[in-house]
Order: sequence, then C-alpha cells, then structure tokens
Amino acid sequence: MHTYEEQMRAVELYIQLGKRSRATIRELGYPTKNTLIGWYREYVRRQDLPLGSAPRPPKFSEAQKQVALQHYASHGRCISWTMRALGYPGRATLTAWVREAFPETRTISTGTRGRGEHSAVAKQAAVVGLYCREESAEALAKRVGVSRPTLYAWKNQFLGAEAPATMRRKKSAALDPAMEDLERQRAALQRDIRELQIEHDLLKTASELIKKDLGGDLQSLSNREKAMLIVALKNQYRPSALLMGLRLARSSYFYHRARITVEDKYLPVRRAMVDIFERNHRCYGYRRLAASLTRYSISISEKVVRRLMKQEALAVPRPRRRRYSSYLGEINPAPENIINRDFHALAPNEKWLTDITEFQIRAGKVYLSPVIDCFDGMVISWAIGTKPNADLANT
Repeated sequence: MHTYEEQMRAVELYIQLGKRSRATIRELGYPTKNTLIGWYREYVRRQDLPLGSAPRPPKFSEAQKQVALQHYASHGRCISWTMRALGYPGRATLTAWVREAFPETRTISTGTRGRGEHSAVAKQAAVVGLYCREESAEALAKRVGVSRPTLYAWKNQFLGAEAPATMRRKKSAALDPAMEDLERQRAALQRDIRELQIEHDLLKTASELIKKDLGGDLQSLSNREKAMLIVALKNQYRPSALLMGLRLARSSYFYHRARITVEDKYLPVRRAMVDIFERNHRCYGYRRLAASLTRYSISISEKVVRRLMKQEALAVPRPRRRRYSSYLGEINPAPENIINRDFHALAPNEKWLTDITEFQIRAGKVYLSPVIDCFDGMVISWAIGTKPNADLANT
C-alpha cells in the first residue's frame, strides 16, 4: 500500500511529465501503469485523493510467511533459491519479510554474486554516464555492477526525483533549402539509375534465358517467364525491386517458382502427340489425335489435347479460301484516257466526271451515279438505280 503522500507525488510528477506513465514509473520506481492512471482519474474527478482506504487482506497467510523465512534462513539466505523452491511469494514481498524478520542483515542475496557497496564517487560517475548517454542505461548498469532501477535510484538521490532522466539531444542544424533540394535531386537520380539498371539486366537476361525478341517490352512475358527472370537475378537485386520492375504479384512469383522445379506430367503425352502428328503427314486435328492417344492407353480430355497442340505448335496447314469475285475480265477494249488524272478545270461545264457508288440498305443494294463538275466540285445531277450498269451512268 502506498501512502497518501506517495500517491500525490506520483500524480503530480505524472502531470508534470506530460502524462507519460512510463517516464513517471521510471523516475519513482512505483506504481504500475494501471494504478497510476487510476490515481490520476480519481484526482481529476475529486480534485484530491482519498486519505485512506480499507486495508486489503494479506495475500499469504502467516504460516506461509514463516515457511518462506525458514527456508530462506536454512538454504543459504538466497531469495532467488527460496522463490524457485517454494513458488511464492514475489521478490519484493519476500525481501520485505526478510528485512522485517532479520533486521541485522545489511545485504540480501538475490542470486547474483559480486555486488557490494559503491562509493559516492562511483555513484556520481554512474549518474554522469546516465546523462551522457554514450551507452544504454541497461549496459551502463551492467558495467557498474548494479541493476537498472538502482541506477535511477542514485539519480534520484543526487538530483531529485523531479529531474529528468535524460538530457534532450540538440537537433541538428537545418540544412540550407538549396542543399536540401540538391539532396532530393541526387536521391531521385540514384533511384532512376537503379531502376534503369534493373530494367537493362532484365532485358538482357530475357534475351539470353528465354530467347525472345521482346522489343523492350517486359510486360509481354508470361508470369512463368517473369518468375524465371527473378530466380536468375535474385542474387543481384532484391526480389521486391524485380517484382516491381516486372509488375508481377508476389503470390504469382512464389507459385510459378514452385512450379518451375516440378516435372511436366504431360511430357510423355507431348512426345506421343508429336510422333503421331508427324507420322500422319501433319494432317490430324485434335479429335483424331485424342482418338489415336486412346489406342496407346493415354486417356486425356480434348481440351488438354488442344492446349498441348497449341504449346507444341501442332497446327494443321489449311489452304486459304479464294474470295468470290464476279469480275470476269475486260470484254470490250478500254476507252481512251482523256482526263489523264487531271481533275481540274478553268471554267464551269468544261469537265464532268461520274462514278457508281454502292449503298447497303434494308431493302437491298442501291447504286448512286452522280455527275460532278471539276471546276468547283459541285454535283450537277445524279441517278439512282438497283443495277450498276451503263444505263445508270448514261441517264
């Protein structure tokens, strides 16, 4: 139980340190975080703390206390050994029992040898080292030969509990804005150079490993081929940078990396398909290939046959169909080339041109034959019909 003065001291220090519970507990050595926050809330609600409360019943009975003290006295007066053997109580509780039962004992063994009294000069040097912060408080306490709470207790002894535990470090002087801009530009250039180097190595490895002419486009690769590139370059660059350069998902990379080492289960089927296809003069489609594989006791679906044929480039050559054309050639001799591709005129009604244009409508095909003057491009007349013959142009 903490007294009223100890509680008020903890709450005031907690408010002074900006409501930082960890710093307050480090300074005072008590209480716990939840207890301190509870005291503060009670103080805010009542503007004071209660002077006292009903005492809690002891956690351990008198018989348990006597057994622990007897074991401590008969087994080398070691608190750690007593706690380990009995399983109770806590170190602070057992220490209080021992000091109450054996007031003549100046030091209490806690299982660590070599600890003794330190001079005032050594304590002051330790406090100075705590503020210099050349090493952590834990390392400093270990070097001095005390615990970390003891080190802060010395600080409270010499400087008081209200003194901060550390000196704030001075902020480095702000850089000139121009220098900061140059630093940012330098970092951006270094990042761009690294990205370009990664892209160059990816293209070079792709040309050597995959034997493809990419034309500078890495995105045309399949996810399996991208995974092969990352496996080849993972010793030079971080996989995350390669994944970003290839725009490949992390899960896809790990999936295909595991699949690369797995042997192709369709390898015998591929060889049988190529053999059947070549022996039959490259004229078997996927249905006849699937039927032929069945005779060899190989039963796979037609979808798998089509996929394997596509991967093995087993395509049946088909002759191209000739497009229908109703043109049978020239019947009459060609007329004389009067215009000779000179579609300009110096005066109206000097040169007229005509042609037939086809339009597809719901009722069928309609043909338009306009007459255009070469002087200004205006339409002089036109005719519409359902047959593209000479009568349409002559009328």
